[in-house]
Amino acid sequence: METDSIGKKIAQLRKEYKLSQRELAEKADITHSAISSIENSKVSPSVSSLHKIVKVFDMSLSEFFTQDQAFDERPVVIKPDQLIEMGNEQVSMKLVCDGRKDRQMGFLIEVYQPHSSTGLISIKHEGEESGTVLEGEIELTLGDKNYVIHEGESYLFDTSIPHKFTNRTDKLCRIVSAHTPASF
Repeated sequence: METDSIGKKIAQLRKEYKLSQRELAEKADITHSAISSIENSKVSPSVSSLHKIVKVFDMSLSEFFTQDQAFDERPVVIKPDQLIEMGNEQVSMKLVCDGRKDRQMGFLIEVYQPHSSTGLISIKHEGEESGTVLEGEIELTLGDKNYVIHEGESYLFDTSIPHKFTNRTDKLCRIVSAHTPASF
């Protein structure tokens, strides 16, 4: 989803919920100027900021990005252009999705640009996450601990603990990950 589409969708949901930009900002615990900039497509929200915004609408990130998806029939093979982008220019998070709302597992193909992060704020949600670093390295902040995960290494953690991912290197980092529940 493009930055302008994300902003338009947030504005649409905000209006459906009869919230002002200021009220949405307060409920999401982010600044009013951030909401305005996102809705006007001046900035692309970080994953953590977008997560906080969609929670106000009682949605998960995957629901936010997939609610308008229509499949004639559930595909078994999902082509690259059918993956649903849930990230931004710095952190690409492509969701592998066949359109079902009752999925039990979420699966992401993630690319972190050099010196990028899922955001300044940690994300937390019920469930588990596991992944493998295919290229580069990533720093996982889990609660008050930091772990550097190198190419070929994997991770598994309880996602109810606040967490974020940061690429502190000058190189690209690629990860495949799975999480439960399917929505976060």
